[in-house]
Amino acid sequence: AAEGSYARLADEMEKTVTELTLTRESAVDARNAFAQNLANIAHQLKTPLTALSLAAQDAGAPTRRVMEPQLDRLTRLEESLLLLARLDAGTLPLHPEPSDLFTLLMMAADNLQPLAEEAGVAIDVAEAGTDTLPVDPDWTTEAFLNLMKNCVEHAPAGSTVYCACTRNPLHTEVCIRDEGNGFSSADLGHLFERFYRGTNARPQSTGIGLSIAKELLERQNALLTAENAPEGGGRFVVRFYR
Repeated sequence: AAEGSYARLADEMEKTVTELTLTRESAVDARNAFAQNLANIAHQLKTPLTALSLAAQDAGAPTRRVMEPQLDRLTRLEESLLLLARLDAGTLPLHPEPSDLFTLLMMAADNLQPLAEEAGVAIDVAEAGTDTLPVDPDWTTEAFLNLMKNCVEHAPAGSTVYCACTRNPLHTEVCIRDEGNGFSSADLGHLFERFYRGTNARPQSTGIGLSIAKELLERQNALLTAENAPEGGGRFVVRFYR
């Protein structure tokens, strides 16, 4: 009887392992198919975008002023879809090298200066000692830029987006916060979902930037969270664990 019980247990365990293996293979196949579909959509957008861009150049100034913002938005969408496809397919190469996070924050802030000036928002990156971590400098800067951009877009004119870098024996922490109204309770649990547009999302938002930032950072042993700051406004906290 004991041998029969063990045999039945072994049989059930084997069935469970087989089902889990098949489920994993199906999930991987679905992820790869989704990545391929994203890449196909992005490539399909490229040809009409090129044609529209050429048409905008030949159009009169009033028409061009109307077309250019929409073309810029579609171009960013196409680039984001291609990036998501590469992330899902595992074909985005990350090249970690000793990088100073303060320098990467400054690079992201410099790239956002035109947008910040247009919005009347200042970006303040606090002075910090050298803290070198093995991260991909280009893609980490891209992630910081997406987080800062979200703060700039939700900050009131005349306010400041603050960026600070601190460290302890366990991790290095980057905090990026604005002085806006903060995140609504309904949005907090969904901010990093793809294509999610929050309550106060801008009309030109695609809902992709924060999800891209999260994936780029998490692939480098970092944890990204969003919360409402005690002093007001929303903030993003990135922790790079040692």
